[in-house]
Amino acid sequence: MLRGGKVGLRARHEDDIPILQAELYDDVVNHSRADGRPWRPITPGSKDSPFVVDDKEQRHVPFSVVELDGGTLVGDAMLWDVDNHNRSAHIGLGLLPSSRGKGYGTDAVAVLCHYGFVVRGLQRLQIETLSDNAAMLRSAERNGFVREGVLRSSAWVMGEFLDMVLLGLLAQDWKPDPRARAAARRAR
Repeated sequence: MLRGGKVGLRARHEDDIPILQAELYDDVVNHSRADGRPWRPITPGSKDSPFVVDDKEQRHVPFSVVELDGGTLVGDAMLWDVDNHNRSAHIGLGLLPSSRGKGYGTDAVAVLCHYGFVVRGLQRLQIETLSDNAAMLRSAERNGFVREGVLRSSAWVMGEFLDMVLLGLLAQDWKPDPRARAAARRAR
């Protein structure tokens, strides 16, 4: 497990899938805001769930986000579109509704940065989020991400086009949280 100050990122467990499915995917509005693909109903237990892990897939690295105190599942995090040639990847994060507003998102982004830059040796991490997603924008900027642009009317969400904000962070600009470094040393 990769540890931050409040959360850990661990491999997806089979028991996580129905919770993530119900809390993140089956909420049509939430899913439509989080994923560029159109929502469609998925049968519980289906292998088509976006939370089912394909361990052979190398360009998508999914994690379950858990509280360090007690190990309670609080969300889903990932590096996606990992490009080993250009040494870049995108960050994705979804927290369960009951886990929002507690600082877990900022901590999870910090741990994903540690994974991307230290473990994987990437040069660039990128986040794309809706322009009205204040929580993700705040989490990204607290971790050193810089707003690089706005993709105007690029996301079709529940009947309207919304702007996306593009944020980037380069390895040389990353300043790891001292708490995350201490937790990483303890985990060794």
